[in-house]
Amino acid sequence: MTLKELLCFYEKEKKVIEGRLKEFELVYAENDRRILEELCFCIFTANASARMGFTCIELIRPVLLTASPAELSKRIRGHYRFWRIRPKYLVHTREYLRCGYGLKMHNLIESFGTDRDALRDFFAKGKDIKGIGYKEASHFLRNIGFKGYAILDKHILNCLFEYGIIKKVEPMNTKQKYVETEEKMKKFAKKIGVNFDELDLLFWSSKTGEVLK
Repeated sequence: MTLKELLCFYEKEKKVIEGRLKEFELVYAENDRRILEELCFCIFTANASARMGFTCIELIRPVLLTASPAELSKRIRGHYRFWRIRPKYLVHTREYLRCGYGLKMHNLIESFGTDRDALRDFFAKGKDIKGIGYKEASHFLRNIGFKGYAILDKHILNCLFEYGIIKKVEPMNTKQKYVETEEKMKKFAKKIGVNFDELDLLFWSSKTGEVLK
């Protein structure tokens, strides 16, 4: 769609988008388990889809804190294409957070204070946080109510390319590339008068027809 059409679509979807962002903020007010669940959702969503992530979380929720990789694999097999490897990532990450931080997700996150860059780095680059990089680390933090992070998936990158913000669609496989593209998106949001966090959901819904997470 043209930029004019995008802005018209924004006016139509603005209340829904604002409502979704408020829902994300409410997640952080819940317990540590709920925050861990969002991290696990993002582990499942990487290189897959939000729908697959939803399905997996529903299937494993009762045993999220206790299941072995084998049990998790059994629960999601037939519903998810990475049913062998992602449960291993999830359990490794869960046990690392249990041993190192007692699964006290609020305390862990708040230990970074106002250093938002270091907070994202912890989840994106930490060798014991398995299965996610900058995109899913940003996704996780956005989903628990943190602002100012772009989730540069294929839908967002295609939009950035279509509106001339980036020259080509390519993997965001380094921190430098990710942050540079994120900054370009922030400048574009300011230029067209759309809140940056809303622009992310606006782009995504303009491609998918849904305002998910």
